[in-house]
Amino acid sequence: MEKRLQEAQLYKEEGNQRYREGKYRDAVSRYHRALLQLRGLDPSLPSPLPNLGPQGPALTPEQENILHNTQTDCYNNLAACLLQMEPVNYERVREYSQKVLERQPDNAKALYRAGVAFFHLQDYDQARHYLLAAVNRQPKDANVRRYLQLTQSELSSYHRKEKQLYLGMFG
Repeated sequence: MEKRLQEAQLYKEEGNQRYREGKYRDAVSRYHRALLQLRGLDPSLPSPLPNLGPQGPALTPEQENILHNTQTDCYNNLAACLLQMEPVNYERVREYSQKVLERQPDNAKALYRAGVAFFHLQDYDQARHYLLAAVNRQPKDANVRRYLQLTQSELSSYHRKEKQLYLGMFG
């Protein structure tokens, strides 16, 4: 168990290095390997074979902390990588960002990435929700502010079109 935690951390660090080098596909591979090492160790997740006895040895609080931090970092870093790769898989970015936010609701990077994903998935209300939360935590971040402005613009445009549609129907 300790070995799997160490291997997961090693894969995560290798992923971080690949990310810094701009090798996003390699980084994604390393982060996935790290998460695979942790599979089955997380007591909060259901066992893949629930009726075959105990899930595994209990984790110490320190090990559980390492497990959760490594998982959270990997999901956050996966979302960052996917935003750099063409074509961007915004569904996955959204999914990974929300996994981070389940454990760390105030994670500014995950809030921003979720907002970007929702923006590109054209769910502007959700994008606005996440980007407002991100801008509250990082008020000077130009990227967050830019995406929030883009989202506000799309929402305004949508509301204008909606108003014209209703005026045409009932006016």
